[in-house]
Amino acid sequence: MTRIGSSDLSVFPLSLGGNVFGWTADRDTSFAVLDAFVAGGGDSIDTADAYSAWVPGNSGGESETIIGAWLASRRPQGVVVATKVSQHPQFPGLSAANIRRAAEASLGRLGVDAIDLYYAHFDDETVPLEETVGAFGQLVTDGLVRNIAVSNYSADRIRAWMEIARATGVAAPVAVQPHYNLVHRNEVEETIVPVATEFGLGLVPYYALASGFLTGKYRSVDEAGHTSPRAAGAAKYATEHGLRIIDALEEIGDAHGASIAATALAWLRAQPAVVAPIASARTPEQVPDLLAGGRLSLADDEIARLRSVSEWTPAQV
Repeated sequence: MTRIGSSDLSVFPLSLGGNVFGWTADRDTSFAVLDAFVAGGGDSIDTADAYSAWVPGNSGGESETIIGAWLASRRPQGVVVATKVSQHPQFPGLSAANIRRAAEASLGRLGVDAIDLYYAHFDDETVPLEETVGAFGQLVTDGLVRNIAVSNYSADRIRAWMEIARATGVAAPVAVQPHYNLVHRNEVEETIVPVATEFGLGLVPYYALASGFLTGKYRSVDEAGHTSPRAAGAAKYATEHGLRIIDALEEIGDAHGASIAATALAWLRAQPAVVAPIASARTPEQVPDLLAGGRLSLADDEIARLRSVSEWTPAQV
């Protein structure tokens, strides 16, 4: 178990992504994935109120609704649910009034008394940061939210949020959620990891498996291009550099009897400030690999090798 920043939340070091629920996984399949995750020792679920508004026929909130129905049906003990605000079509942005309405809507869909971890999904610079910080703090004061966090924020804006919270005496973020994995490292390691370390924030990376590329399933652009709705996102990583990373993951994983995906997750877990990478499963059969990634420990030389092979400097033009 790992603690999320300065919060009272201790979780298994791998979080289940809820972005596929209501998209590539229907209600019954989502229930099966959630059942398999909890049965295998997982205990934290990450979603957002906007999931999955991009799907034709959806309007947002589908993932939360499925998770809420599952919680009501299974009544699991000790499961931590994180969700986010700012991107739902009915609740865009981070004004104080919108944050309140969106949080109440998420509570209704999830069927819980309080949200364990509530993220500002994307920064909204059209609203004074003081207003947003105060609104999140009020949710904690009023008991609608237990802990707050930020996602897709720059280091400067995270630092400003922390300073405002400290000056005004309201709850401060305990976690930050960046896009971070073996093929997307530089910006996070240069800017976000230092600010997370400075303020004791837990790092909860999304796209931990690079849209599925770090499962080793997509060895070429052609393979990635046509097999699933998410596969196009993996295609851009199927380069010479990306495939070197896959080869190293495969070799190291084989030494542990572990999959490429589990090895990629283990590397990410070993990075500074990282608490629980987020990874999604479209089927229950994919869940064991994710859980294995939460348990596998790599040797220092293996971590260093993956760091070396994934280093990338853009060509000078």
